[in-house]
Amino acid sequence: MKRYRSAIIALVGILILISGCKKYEQFPVDKVTINYVFDPKDSAGVNAQAFLYGVYAKLKNGHNRVGNDYLDAASDDAVSSSISATANVTVLSTAAFNSYTVPGDENVWGYYYQGIRSANEFITNIDVVPVLAKYKGYSIKYLWKSEARFLRAMFYFELVKRYGGVPLLGNKVFALNDNVALPRNSFADCINYIAGECDAIKDTLLTYPVQFPNADSHRATQGAAMALKARVLLYAASPLFNGGNIDAGNPLTGYTDFSAARWTQAAAAAKAVIDLQAYKLLDNYKDIFLTQNNPEIIFFRQGDFGSAIENVNGPIGFNNAGGRGQTSPSQDLANAFPMNNGLAITDPASGYDINNPYNNRDPRFTYNLLYNGAPWLNTQLQIYEGGQSKPNGSLQQTRTGYYMRKFMGNFENTSNYSTHNEDWIILRYADILLAYAEAQNEATGPTSDVYNALISIRKRAGIQAGTNNLYGLKAGITQDEMRMAIQNERRVELAFEESRYWDIRRWKIAQTVMNQPRTGVSISKAGSSLTYNYNTVLATKFQAPKMYLYPIPYDEVLKNPNMKQNPGW
Repeated sequence: MKRYRSAIIALVGILILISGCKKYEQFPVDKVTINYVFDPKDSAGVNAQAFLYGVYAKLKNGHNRVGNDYLDAASDDAVSSSISATANVTVLSTAAFNSYTVPGDENVWGYYYQGIRSANEFITNIDVVPVLAKYKGYSIKYLWKSEARFLRAMFYFELVKRYGGVPLLGNKVFALNDNVALPRNSFADCINYIAGECDAIKDTLLTYPVQFPNADSHRATQGAAMALKARVLLYAASPLFNGGNIDAGNPLTGYTDFSAARWTQAAAAAKAVIDLQAYKLLDNYKDIFLTQNNPEIIFFRQGDFGSAIENVNGPIGFNNAGGRGQTSPSQDLANAFPMNNGLAITDPASGYDINNPYNNRDPRFTYNLLYNGAPWLNTQLQIYEGGQSKPNGSLQQTRTGYYMRKFMGNFENTSNYSTHNEDWIILRYADILLAYAEAQNEATGPTSDVYNALISIRKRAGIQAGTNNLYGLKAGITQDEMRMAIQNERRVELAFEESRYWDIRRWKIAQTVMNQPRTGVSISKAGSSLTYNYNTVLATKFQAPKMYLYPIPYDEVLKNPNMKQNPGW
């Protein structure tokens, strides 16, 4: 992994040379051309590989990505602890934007097209580099080219899930005098292109486990290409695009028909990843995010070793440890976690106690949320009104009665924070199992395969098997009931992983869940007695149907007469 950082540093050096910074200039700037990066005399391909790692660097790190918040704080799972109405996630969750004012961290049209251009520059120039190193009997530069194509496919998907159909550039690198007034390709064309790219490159990528895990663990693999295809087809088969197009006859905003076969294709793509038998669920849920190169991770964006997550999101009130509680998980999310017997807290048989709401919950509750009485930094958190971590006043603190726990180190029994792995996981095996369960349920109903996929997730979480070994699932449930179970399982398993924000859109339920207020808990303490009062913390808003897709940035529409805006913007 150090090799990745070194390569990025090398790339930065190249770019500094190209930009003409005299402090680092080693030879005349006017001599630096594309031939310096793609050098026909460089048998090691040093500069070309550094350029490729720069394309990898265009992958976004989701930790506090959106104005220092997690994207899920713009969904029904959390709110920003900042009370400012201009916080990026608050702007998103309250519908306070238009085509001019999409918050910068989500106004990604130009950003990802820059990534696509860089990938195309690599793809169209790498052939001239006479790299001697080999992989599977051929020059490793062809492996690098496949990696660039994977990254390009990933960038296109990031655009399509936000905007619908976008212009497809092929391998072309546009010059200043070229006509760039390109029309948008149809949604179907974009999905076919991305899936086709994944198919074309999967057998020329590294296989997992990679040969040199410390150096290459961040790189795209066969499994990553197959998992990306599965995710793309899952989104494409979902109601927003498949039968629920917000502009029914518009091929830019989705399919113009419904086809159940799209669910079958999505299920098959996820099953293909499962059948690789290259990945497995880790025994301990927390370890997924702390243990590098573990077999549940399919693809990730490399981060640092540090304690930034704790310093930004940790509970306040500790003089020996930083923390400003940036993310406030909602009561809505807390309620989604079942009991440790797998039953929803609304089920009379669940054993839920309204006076002790945190007892006997799904273990993932304690892995994702910090709540009143939770162990942390050698104490039990005081998140009742006036408590150590809920002092009120002007200091930023939780707005909901919860702090985020996920991604943080094991600091229950320490007095301060230490460094740990902070990689951002983009694709992991549990997500593939859930994608398979969802798509297969839509295609065939709740078969044993659907049950087994869901059971494997719940079993790993630590939910009790029960007398029927169904881990809280009911026998013989309907397709609709299974759909609800899968949607909730995604919510609790993938919390804060940039899943929920997109899921409520592709399922086309955002207009329901986001037009309800976000809630939290206010806990009053009198002696040893606690009283739980549930209250509104933010009035969120979703304008349907237009907000199911982002607006094409205004300046793109203004300068390109062939660029059609999304409906309602």
